[in-house]
Order: sequence, then structure tokens, then C-alpha cells
Amino acid sequence: MLTTEQIESFNNQGFLRIPQVFTPEEMDRLDEDLEFIIQTWATESMGWTGPWRKVYMDESTEKASKLISIHDLYFYSSAWMRAVTKPDLVSSLSDLMGPNIELHHSTLHAKPPETGHPFPMHQDSAFYLHQDGRYLDVLVHLDDTSHENGEIRFLSGSHKLGHLEHITQTEDGPCTPHLPTTDYSLEDTVPVPAKRGDVVVFNVFTIHGSHINQTDRIRRMVRVGYRDPENKQVAGQSLGRPGLMVCGRRPRLVGDLAFSTEQD
Repeated sequence: MLTTEQIESFNNQGFLRIPQVFTPEEMDRLDEDLEFIIQTWATESMGWTGPWRKVYMDESTEKASKLISIHDLYFYSSAWMRAVTKPDLVSSLSDLMGPNIELHHSTLHAKPPETGHPFPMHQDSAFYLHQDGRYLDVLVHLDDTSHENGEIRFLSGSHKLGHLEHITQTEDGPCTPHLPTTDYSLEDTVPVPAKRGDVVVFNVFTIHGSHINQTDRIRRMVRVGYRDPENKQVAGQSLGRPGLMVCGRRPRLVGDLAFSTEQD
């Protein structure tokens, strides 16, 4: 599905925009079901915590900033199940990661109008650490993105650094993992604006973040995580939970048992 140039660009930079993976008709159905999920199941909160908030936002914005989120949309919608297993998408991921691909999770990131939550510089490995970098995150764009509504931004080539230690504790207690604002700045990143129906793929070690949504419309993305099934998870979100094989087969490693049908 991908060209040699696209694969080389991803390997060098750690991210890649793939245009129009989803058709307008598919996006209409995903939109409809996402609205149902937001209204029925999602939660709104202050979002990520930590001292970075005072660097990224003034006091009034920081107090008003919100994030709408929910995990694993395919548990709530058949349209989203079809989306995360779409053959064209999976084939592109296989070009980047190899023949065997396991679905790990999905998470909605919706930035409400005007005070929609910014994200500090971080690696996604801080939230679901794996043994190595054979893990891809995919951002499905429900809306066109730009600087004004907080498009995704990457520190080019940073995936080659491997996993970095994140700030997880402050004087006030635990906080959401993020990298030091003195060492990693959004000003050094490459913006990757995208259109509705595009996906942006990046390595789990690629450093990234985004600005606040300054517009009068919500900005919605759904992040979907995929891994090589041999890349064992060490800590974090969905630890110990098997995922669907969306491409290839699950190799059996020494000590592996078939999945139990009993509840833990």
C-alpha cells in the first residue's frame, strides 16, 4: 500500500500522514457513531495533570481546559470495529511493521471549542510501555486539523532515542507522564495538519504534542494502537489484555499458553 519513499520517510522521521484512508461515506458513519459514543459513554475531565499546564496555558484557560475521552470505541460500535480492522489501513501498517499485527487499544481525543486541552511533549510509550519499538499509533482524523485547533506535532527523528524517562511526580503528588518543558518544546516540532479521513501513523517512541484548540468547533481524533504480537508489554494501559490479530498470525513463544476462557 505504501511507496518506498513513504516507508523511508517514516523510518527517518518516525511519523507519516496517509491521506484519505477512509472514504467520505465511511467517515459519515464513524461520525454518527462517535457522536453516539460521546453522548452515551464518554467522560469530560480537566485532562492531563502536571506543572506543564502553567507553561502551555494562562491561568483562566488552564482552569477552563477540558478533554473528552473514552477507550476502545469498537466495544461500542460496529462501524469503529470495521474501521480499526480495515484491510487498506492494516496493509499500510504491515508495510511499516511486518506481517503480524495485533490490535492493542483505541482512545478518543476530543478537544472542545476554545479551551480544548493541549498536550505536552511526551512519548506514548510512557502510557503503555513495551519491550521495543514495534508498536504503531494511528490517529484517525474526524476533523480537518490546523494550528488553530491543535494539530498533531512531532519531534522529527526522536523515535531513534528509544524510551525516555518522563516526569510522573511533582511536589503536589503524581501527575500525567510528560517530558520536561525546559528540554522539549513544541516550538521545535514539525506540524502535521491533516484532513478528515486521513490517518497519521507514528512510532510509540516518537515525541509529540499539540497546542490548544482556539476555534469555536470541537476537534476530534481517535488514536488506535497496534503492535507486533512478539513485542511484549511491560506496563501501562491494557496490560495483560490480548488483542485481535488484524494481520498475520500470533507466533507461540516459549512459555506461552492459549488464552483462558475463565474470568480473572
